[in-house]
Amino acid sequence: MFLSSAIRRRPAFREGWRTMAPVALGIGAWGLMTGVAMLKSGLSVFESVAMTLLVYAGSSQLAALPLLVAGAPAWVILATGFCVNLRFVVFSLHLRPYLLHMPRWRRLLHGYLTADLSYVMFTRRFPRPADTPAGLDAQEAYLTGGYAVTWLAWMLLSLTGIALANFIPTHWGLGFAGVLSLVAIVCSMATTRLRILAVLVAAATAVAAYALPLKLNIVVAIGAAVLLCFWLEKRLGLDPAQEDEV
Repeated sequence: MFLSSAIRRRPAFREGWRTMAPVALGIGAWGLMTGVAMLKSGLSVFESVAMTLLVYAGSSQLAALPLLVAGAPAWVILATGFCVNLRFVVFSLHLRPYLLHMPRWRRLLHGYLTADLSYVMFTRRFPRPADTPAGLDAQEAYLTGGYAVTWLAWMLLSLTGIALANFIPTHWGLGFAGVLSLVAIVCSMATTRLRILAVLVAAATAVAAYALPLKLNIVVAIGAAVLLCFWLEKRLGLDPAQEDEV
């Protein structure tokens, strides 16, 4: 569906594709590192491929890997993945007016395929849902063109990383490269005062709670940042969608 000829023929699809194309290499590098990390952590090829195709969330996959290796309880692994991907709940709420007219299966497919940067680019291009069916179709085509790039780049390079993992020396420092890639993505998204505050609070909390076992400092950091920002939004009447960019 998401690459059907009807959608690909729309100019907005090509516009979304062109917008996301410059970041494809960075997304691919992040996917390559994640593919290598999964196999290096002890997962089988089948498990690594299944996680790549079904989870499709690099930060969540990498957060879960050390917990899987350490034999952490399933609830800890699931809670960590949920917290790391909690931002997608916000994304879904924001995108709901754009997609509400579609059948449920189609909304679910868009939800699976939409990633951080495709969401960011889409909402910058279309701050509000269109008022006409033709406008909504154009917005869907733009969103699809954007996440087609991210999905293809991620899957191709992640599967390549799985295939080549045994030939890549551990001392290449791919883990550190992955951290740098994630920092770059975070910096590109921290465009408002509230988002910058969330980043700072999460970073400070993660360092302060570093001694917690099973990487629970990550869960605590995310929870602290989310709760504080929700409290500030309610207390000060802030609207994240209308907050001025810095």
